[in-house]
Amino acid sequence: MDQRIIDLFDEYTHAPLSRKDFMERLVKLAGGTALAFSALSVLEPGYAAAATVAPAADDLETEDVSWPGDGATVRGYLVHPKGKKKRGAVVVIHENRGLTPHIKDVTRRVAQAGYLALGVDALSVVGGTPADEDEGRKLIGQLDPLKNLNNYLAALTYLRARPDCNGRTGAVGFCWGGGLVNQLAVHDPKLDAGVAYYGAQPKAEDVPKIKASMLLHYGGLDQRINAGIPAYEAALKAAGTTYELYVYEGANHAFNNDTSPARYNAEVAKLAWDRTLKLFKEKLG
Repeated sequence: MDQRIIDLFDEYTHAPLSRKDFMERLVKLAGGTALAFSALSVLEPGYAAAATVAPAADDLETEDVSWPGDGATVRGYLVHPKGKKKRGAVVVIHENRGLTPHIKDVTRRVAQAGYLALGVDALSVVGGTPADEDEGRKLIGQLDPLKNLNNYLAALTYLRARPDCNGRTGAVGFCWGGGLVNQLAVHDPKLDAGVAYYGAQPKAEDVPKIKASMLLHYGGLDQRINAGIPAYEAALKAAGTTYELYVYEGANHAFNNDTSPARYNAEVAKLAWDRTLKLFKEKLG
């Protein structure tokens, strides 16, 4: 697919670009309405066909949980392997459209690797993640950033207090969630491991507060997010923070999202995921 179309979709999903303006520009780039809708079919997510771990997998237990957040009750999707055992816990942080079926699937993947995995629904404080992705993005933009951060910090506190948690915690997030992983690392000195996929970087002056081991994944074609890499890496080095940073050449923003065929990169996604699980094994047990 023409990279200009992928870049336009990225602009649409991350900037205040209306659906009408997006479609008009897409039709021009694609060379016609029919071709535009064909391109859209591989850009927008197809959740049903992409699940890799069945919601009712025999080796997993799932439950809907809640905990007190900043002025509201926060809800999440908790998954862990069957059997009583203390495990490391991982907060899974969604993209800028809410706790979608894809992120629930990622949460199950983390659990299947041996962890207590919590997919937090940031939109639970406004009624929950809607089926309409445009509405989800709109609602994400209306969240109070400080209260939202506090709600995720409370999720980590909730996990550490559970009797099936071994006390070690990590976080993995994608896009909007990747940026939030960086913020959790800044604001929670107890966090053991943070994995940010193509997430916005924290302020350089906040980096010395990070105590977690960080793993940072970026797509080489993601110019918007990658503009912040040099300052972040310089601050990490200056602070002596333990980190690994990878820029995967030829990969787009959202390369891990296997529900979006145009941007998904199976080879890069596998490599990044293997590195993610390696860090969790080292830091969470």
